[in-house]
Amino acid sequence: MLPLQPQDIQTHIDRLAGQDLYLHLELTTGAYASHLDSTRPSASAFITNAAVRYTNGSISGTGPYRVGLKTEQGWVYAEGLTHVDENDTERLILAGHDSQGKLIVALQLSRERF
Repeated sequence: MLPLQPQDIQTHIDRLAGQDLYLHLELTTGAYASHLDSTRPSASAFITNAAVRYTNGSISGTGPYRVGLKTEQGWVYAEGLTHVDENDTERLILAGHDSQGKLIVALQLSRERF
């Protein structure tokens, strides 16, 4: 994975708009680290292969970045994104890593199931 470049991500977001896609969204705020410090609460969320179609989307921030996708029913939103899978040109695979390189957030969009 490489550090993401917002303008490249925006181009990819625009290219996928208006299509039937599958969404993978994952978040953890220390679910794997709470055993090291019991005072830190852990939280996580996970959804995969959810059908989504968005009308418009954008990336914002100065790093880590936020991506918001406007659907007919509401919004999909991910914050803390830092990296992109540069080898995958069909799917949009974004991740956010903490200072130790551990995954804290993932947002992925694809025309095919994950």
